[in-house]
Amino acid sequence: MRPLRTEMPDEHIDLRLVKRLFPYLWKHRYRVAIALTFLILAKLANVLVPIALKNIVDSLDSPPELVALPIGLLLAYGALRFSTTLFQEVRNAVFARAAQRTTRELTLDVFKHLHDLSMRFHLDRQTGGVSRDLERGSQSVSRLLNYLTFSVVPTLFELVVVCGILFTSFEVSFALVTIGTILIYGVYTIKVTQWRLKYRIKMNKADSAANTAAIDSLLNYETVKYFSNEKYEFERYNSHLLEWESESVKSQLSLALLNVGQGAIIAGGLIGLMFMAASSVANGEITIGEFVMLNAFMIQLVIPLNFLGTIFREIKHCLVDMARMFGILDEVLEIKDIENAKKLDASEFAVKFDKVSFSYRPDRQILFDVSFEVPAGKRVAVVGPSGSGKSTIARLLFRFYQPNGGVISLSGEPIDKLRLRDLRDAIGVVPQDSVLFNDTLAYNIAYGRPGVGESEILHAIDKANLSGLLARLPDGLETQVGERGLKLSGGEKQRVAIARAIVKDPSVLILDEATSSLDSISEQAIQMALDNVSQQRTTLVIAHRLSTVIDADRIYVLDAGRIVESGTHDQLLAAHGQYHQLWQIQQEQTEIG
Repeated sequence: MRPLRTEMPDEHIDLRLVKRLFPYLWKHRYRVAIALTFLILAKLANVLVPIALKNIVDSLDSPPELVALPIGLLLAYGALRFSTTLFQEVRNAVFARAAQRTTRELTLDVFKHLHDLSMRFHLDRQTGGVSRDLERGSQSVSRLLNYLTFSVVPTLFELVVVCGILFTSFEVSFALVTIGTILIYGVYTIKVTQWRLKYRIKMNKADSAANTAAIDSLLNYETVKYFSNEKYEFERYNSHLLEWESESVKSQLSLALLNVGQGAIIAGGLIGLMFMAASSVANGEITIGEFVMLNAFMIQLVIPLNFLGTIFREIKHCLVDMARMFGILDEVLEIKDIENAKKLDASEFAVKFDKVSFSYRPDRQILFDVSFEVPAGKRVAVVGPSGSGKSTIARLLFRFYQPNGGVISLSGEPIDKLRLRDLRDAIGVVPQDSVLFNDTLAYNIAYGRPGVGESEILHAIDKANLSGLLARLPDGLETQVGERGLKLSGGEKQRVAIARAIVKDPSVLILDEATSSLDSISEQAIQMALDNVSQQRTTLVIAHRLSTVIDADRIYVLDAGRIVESGTHDQLLAAHGQYHQLWQIQQEQTEIG
C-alpha cells in the first residue's frame, strides 16, 4: 500500500481539484443560479454608477443660468449605489447554505473514508497531521467556492463590460491602455504567485509536522514525565515551529513583493489613462463628465483588479490545502464490500480458518497455513508465546486485513464475500488494549449498541463486575473517563470494554487477551463474567495466560505462525509438548509471585 498522499506536486495543484467540487455543488444548483442572478444585477448596477455620475456632472457643467438640480439623476445614482450593496448581500445570503452544505458534505465524505480505510493505513498515519490537513482542507472549500463564484467570474464580467463601454464611447487607445494594464497585471500576478507557492507548501508541511508532534507528546504525557523529557519535547516541537516560522516569513516577504509590483502596474495604467483623458478634455474631445466617468471606471476596475490578485493568490493557497485533503480521499480502500456482497443470514455461527497465510510486510510473514475451526456455540482458544501471531487471527477475522492465502469463513461463507457491516455486527471483541472515548462511563459502555437504555447498561455493568466501581464514583454513569480512559485503571478499562461487548450482544465473541490487564483476584471475577457472556455463543479466546482457557472445548497452540498442537487442556498436558512447557513455566511464575 502506498503512503498517505500528504503532498501533491506543484503541477497538480490546479483547477482539476475544483472540478471535484462540482458534484457537491450541483446538488444546490438552483440556489447557486439564484445567487448568480443577483450577482449579475449587482455588477450591472455597479457599472451604471459612473454613467449616472457622468450625466450629473455634465448637467451641472452648463452655463449658470441654465443649471438645475438634477434630482432624478441624483436619486438614480443613490439607488444604483444602494442596489449594488443590496444585491451583493442577498447573493451572499442565498449562496451561504450551498457553500456551507457543500463543505459539510465533502468533509463528511473524507471523515467516512478515513474510517473505511484499512488498519494498515491507520498504523502508518500521523493523527495530528491528518487532523490538520482535514481542518485546513474543509475551511478552504467554502472560501474557494466564494472566490470562484463571486469574485473571479464577476470581476472578469465587469472588466469585459467596462472595456466594451470604452471601445464604443471613446477612442480605441483608452480601451487598449486599460486592456494592456490588465494583461500586464495578470501575467505578473500569476508568475509571482506560482513562484511563491512553494513557501505555502513548505509552511503547511511544517505546520502539520508541528501539530503531529504536539498531539503525540500530549497523548504520551505520562511517558514524557517518566523520562523527564519535557525539554526534549519542547525542542522537538520548537524545531517544527522554527521551520514554519522561516517559511511563513518567506511567504510574507514574497507577498510584499507581489503587492508592490501590482500597485506599481495599476498606478502606471491609471496615470497613463488619466493623462490621455485630461488631454482629450483640454482639446475639447470629451466632456468633464466623461473625464469623471473614466476616472470612476478606472477606480472601479482597480479595486476588483487588486482584489483579483489577492483572490488568485488565495485560490492557489486553497488548492494547496485541498490537495492534501483530497489526497486522503484518494487513498484506495484495501478492505471493502465486493459487488453483490452476501447478507449474513445464519442461525448458527461457526468460524473456520482454512490454510490461512498472512504477512504485514512481504519480507515478514506472520501466519503459515493456519487451519482451525470454532464450532457454533463452542469455546475455542488459541494460545502461544508473544509474537506468535495470535492477535493477528482476531484482526483477520474482523477483516482489518486481507489474508495472503487461504479462506476464513463464517457459517460456511467466506468472509470476503459477506457484507462488512453484517460481519462486524455479528462479532464482538474485548481487545487486549481497551482504549476509551473521552466521554462518560455510560457513553463508553453504550457504544456497543448506541441508543441502548440505562437498564441494559446497568445489567452489563453488573455482568462485567463494575458495580463496585460505579458505587464509588460520585458522578456515577456520568463520570468522565478522560482521554483514552486514562482516569480509570487498566483493569477498570478492561471491564468497561467487557461491558461494552455485553451490550453489543454479538453472535461471535473474540476475547483477545481480555484479562491481561487484571490482577489475579480481578481476573477470577472477570473470568466468571466472561464465562457467563460466552455461554451459548461462539467464542474465540486468544490468550497468553493458559489459566484462562482450561475450560475451552478445544485449544490450539500457535508458535511462530504455525499451529503446532491442538486438543483439550488435559490432552495437551498429557502430550508433554509445547503447551505443557508453557503451563509449567506459568505455574512456576505464579508460585514465585
